[in-house]
Amino acid sequence: MTSAGAGESIYCTHAHAIIHLTPATRIFIVSVLTDYREMIKGDKLVLRGLKFHGYHGVKPEERKLGQKFLIDVDAWMDLQPAGSSDRLSDTISYTAIYSIVRDVVEGAPHNLLESVAEQIASTVLGKFFQISAVRVQVGKPHVAVLGPIDYLGVEIVRHRTNVVQS
Repeated sequence: MTSAGAGESIYCTHAHAIIHLTPATRIFIVSVLTDYREMIKGDKLVLRGLKFHGYHGVKPEERKLGQKFLIDVDAWMDLQPAGSSDRLSDTISYTAIYSIVRDVVEGAPHNLLESVAEQIASTVLGKFFQISAVRVQVGKPHVAVLGPIDYLGVEIVRHRTNVVQS
């Protein structure tokens, strides 16, 4: 970490914090910058590289022709009971989450990827009470931009407290 004078901020990448010296009081004010990987600890189910054809987007050709979507999902839950018992009934099947993602992406069109991700997250949290949080990443690999890309997309993280149960 480098030194800073009064009123200067330091960004420390290892600690993920902003430290600010106030000129009048010389008091440190620390703002911790935490990403979801540090906020959500514990076990999780992992689904990577799911590929589906869907008709999402605001452009008419996206709605008519459709395109490929790439989806990643992390679902946080306690996996210890299943690890100890070796019984599927003590966990959630990956295929159940896969089916939700497939139904949303291949289902009714959405204008925005944000809406696709939100529907996946809220459905997973609404269906499986064991899941405490979910991360959903939705990517479009074929986007009309000038330059090479793997994909463009969105990523959301939702916690059980953020979900309204009906």
